[in-house]
Amino acid sequence: MKLTAKIKLLPTKRQAELLLTTIKEANSVCNALSDWAWEKKKFKQFELHRERYYPTKETCQLSSQVIIRCISKVADSYKLDKSRKRIFRLTGAVAYDSRILTYNTTKKRVSIWAIEGRQKIAYVGGKHNEALLAYQKGESDLLYTKGKFFLLATCEVPDDQTETPEDVLGVDLGITNLATDSDGQSFSGATIEATRQWYQKRRSVLQSVGTKSAKRRLKKLSGGQRNFQKNTNHVISKQLVTKAKGTHRAIALEDLTGIRERATVRKAQRTKHTNWSFGQLRQHITYKAIRYGVPVLVVNPRNTSRTCNKCGYCKKANRKSQSEFVCRLCGHSANADENAALNIRNLGLINRPMVASQLH
Repeated sequence: MKLTAKIKLLPTKRQAELLLTTIKEANSVCNALSDWAWEKKKFKQFELHRERYYPTKETCQLSSQVIIRCISKVADSYKLDKSRKRIFRLTGAVAYDSRILTYNTTKKRVSIWAIEGRQKIAYVGGKHNEALLAYQKGESDLLYTKGKFFLLATCEVPDDQTETPEDVLGVDLGITNLATDSDGQSFSGATIEATRQWYQKRRSVLQSVGTKSAKRRLKKLSGGQRNFQKNTNHVISKQLVTKAKGTHRAIALEDLTGIRERATVRKAQRTKHTNWSFGQLRQHITYKAIRYGVPVLVVNPRNTSRTCNKCGYCKKANRKSQSEFVCRLCGHSANADENAALNIRNLGLINRPMVASQLH
């Protein structure tokens, strides 16, 4: 499995100047290459390399390999859309490969090419990221943000061998409770909702101001909300996968493809509904499960919230409220999300022979 390790570089003042100069020079070269490609309507990497490698090498301070990476970056940018000219930020990320960047995980430092030659720079990254670097393979991106330098390293981590599960852990994803499993454990969305409301109020205030400073704050707010939600989803997914792994169970999830388009939501709840990332938590559960050898089963979501887990009676009226389930036939009552999670588990048990059926 490919994962990304993020480490923070600790350059000296002079090294920081060299790295920033290198980033700006590389992106200037990308813009010059993009200008030529757009004018000549030649977007393929082979054409760019043949026509522009030597002229570029004569007019810039970059090494041969950095120029090659710039050519690749420009060619890749036009693969998706050739209808508009590509413009690169001067401080945008720069790709490095093993010819111009090496990691010394023992001494916790990198040897990275910059305009005045290779620089040996220390790094920090926390236990998780530093452990991932043992599997570093392929390109890394040099990132400059808020005055600091980071490397995003591609790491090919071997997956654990997929186990044959003894049981299934059903997981129901929602909004009020972000996730509820068939053991009855719920992960409340109350904190995310309170945070969303705070960001929404701040956003409304700043939008009404309309100054340049307010626009900068708006951009920062957007990033803060995304990071908070992403971190919350990581924590929840880790707990669910750890539980399934420790109890030798597969994880069953509903196929929620297109749920935003299918779901009918009251106007008062529309913002809350569209602000929550249905796919992100599911993706986090999936990739962690695959990494640790836990099978993931995809089940049909039809009627999982309306069907009684005890007697199988299905009726819309069984769902008394968002949180309460009462069967109109047998009288069984339960938390609605837990009842749905148990139904998902049962569907997973039916599908259990197809353990290779995993989400992507």
